[in-house]
Amino acid sequence: MSKRISSKYKIDRRMGENIWGRPKSPVNRREYGPGLHGQRRKGKLSDFGIQLRAKQKLKGYYGNITEKQFRRIYAEAVRLRGDTGEKLIGLLESRLDAIVYRAKFVPTVFSARQFINHGHVKVNGKRVNIASYRCKPGDVVEVREKSRQIGMVLEASQLAERDVPEYIDADHAKMVAKYVRVPELSDVPYPVHMEPNLVVEFYSR
Repeated sequence: MSKRISSKYKIDRRMGENIWGRPKSPVNRREYGPGLHGQRRKGKLSDFGIQLRAKQKLKGYYGNITEKQFRRIYAEAVRLRGDTGEKLIGLLESRLDAIVYRAKFVPTVFSARQFINHGHVKVNGKRVNIASYRCKPGDVVEVREKSRQIGMVLEASQLAERDVPEYIDADHAKMVAKYVRVPELSDVPYPVHMEPNLVVEFYSR
């Protein structure tokens, strides 16, 4: 199982952006980078640096994806017909942890992985405990009945900081969500600007 060892908000400081749009992000208080010389670290990035940062930002947004897993998802996107950047986003958003997060069953993408690993989620009536499980349009994701009163779940559905996107049909009274369709980049409610085209350029070097 992949696990983020360091503080999840360190990536916010490193990128200088609140990539999850969370009120607790340190970027809300300090927009400069971490470390002794963080305030002076504003040098112009090379093309490679820009592409690397775009890759780190997109990979970091989805929480605990390792470089090996992310590269594998990219390789799959390359094999699919159409725009590779758009296909990459579609594959990332089809992950079970992403859908549980988007449906507002949990407050963060990190808690989505833990929630699934602990067996609280069903897909089409069957319990699934693999966060990277690939959902297909039409799949129904639900929180197990015994898990619906967990404080984290009740808190998440009331969060005003984000909305459920159109490609997911969520019913919080029943804690059920249907994955309606694979989204395009313009459909995904990222709090910051994501550039999958630069990720494609990074891996194409």
